[in-house]
Amino acid sequence: MQARMDNPAIAIPGAMEALHGLTKAVLATGISPTTLEYVNLRASQINGCSVCLQMHARDLRKAGESDEKIDTVAGWRDAPYFDDAERAALGLAEAVTRLSDQADAVPDDVYDEAAAHFDEQQLGALILSIAAINVWNRVNVSTRQVAGAWG
Repeated sequence: MQARMDNPAIAIPGAMEALHGLTKAVLATGISPTTLEYVNLRASQINGCSVCLQMHARDLRKAGESDEKIDTVAGWRDAPYFDDAERAALGLAEAVTRLSDQADAVPDDVYDEAAAHFDEQQLGALILSIAAINVWNRVNVSTRQVAGAWG
C-alpha cells in the first residue's frame, strides 16, 4: 500500500504544530490520557483509520492497558472492562463522530452522562479531542496514509 501524498499535516507548514498544540492543551486539563486514547481508538474504528487504530492500540498497550480491554473497545457497552467515566466518554465520542446518523446528533442523555463525569474544562477537552481525532482520521483515510509508517 502506498499513500496518495505526504500527510497534509506534514506538508502544510505549521499544521502539525497546531494539531499537537491542541493535544497539549487538552492534556493540560487533567483529563485521563488513557480515556482519551480509548476515545481516539473508538472514533478511529468508526472512521476506518488504520493509521490511528494501530497507533492508539499500541499507545494503550504501552500505557499498561490489557489486551482484553483494548480488544473490546468496539463493544464497550457490554464489555466489563470500562468504568462509568470511560463509558460516558466513549458514548460521546460515538455521537460526535457520527453527527449525521440521527436527527439529534448529540442527544441530551449522552451529553449529560459525560457532563456527570467530567468538569466543564475536561468536557471541553474531551469534545476537542474527539474533533481532533476525527480530523486525523479524515486526513489519513483520504490520503491513504499507511499504518505503521509513522513509527
